[in-house]
Amino acid sequence: MATIDIHNLSGAKVGSLDLADEIFGAVNEDLLWEAIKHYRAAQRAGTHATKNKKLVSGAGKKLWKQKGTGRARVGSIRSPLWRHGGTVHGPQPRSYDYAFPRKKLLGALRSALASKLADGKLIVVNAFDVKEPKSKQFRAALDALKVDGTVLLIEVPKHENRNLALSSRNLEGVQLVSGNEVHPYHLLRYDRAIFSRPAIEKLQISLKSSISKRQHKPEEGEGKAPKKASRAPRRRARHEKAAEVA
Repeated sequence: MATIDIHNLSGAKVGSLDLADEIFGAVNEDLLWEAIKHYRAAQRAGTHATKNKKLVSGAGKKLWKQKGTGRARVGSIRSPLWRHGGTVHGPQPRSYDYAFPRKKLLGALRSALASKLADGKLIVVNAFDVKEPKSKQFRAALDALKVDGTVLLIEVPKHENRNLALSSRNLEGVQLVSGNEVHPYHLLRYDRAIFSRPAIEKLQISLKSSISKRQHKPEEGEGKAPKKASRAPRRRARHEKAAEVA
């Protein structure tokens, strides 16, 4: 079982935390790619639009009679064949979102966390104790944690840490999300991820409970339950059936 050091906002080590191997284990890159693709597709506005035959300007009167003129038949000046006519089969507003299994999303989140831990870019603090809503002081705290690039802050859901929100919102490359809203896209987009201890403990319990029984590895001393011996079905011999019929 892997462990990670716990620091305070001054950069000093104050403890350690055990990490479950089922969560911070192997990295599934294919699953990460699928989760990122789904997230980016859902973020698309889909507001593209073209004007078809009924939306372009122009009268709907038939320009000349159908037969007898020697010219090609035409029904409207808004025909797609004409200049300034409508567009045929052009893009229309739509949603690019599609269904994505929840188990695959949670699996991708486990892979993203494992990738951050393997790269040494996962940081855990005991708590975000921000006394004053000062961006300068919070920037100094990030420097004490040796964070010089972009960073993602993960706090406990519904935790009213207003000082943290006000201190981090004006810093470039810093984003604050709650533990129940963190996505693999967030973890891969930002260089560092800083969890509060309650946030990572709650997320670890949630992810561990979502692992299927096939992926769960029994702990030492935890044996498998013995299977009951199945009885073979009794089959009657042909000659016995023939004797009964006779």
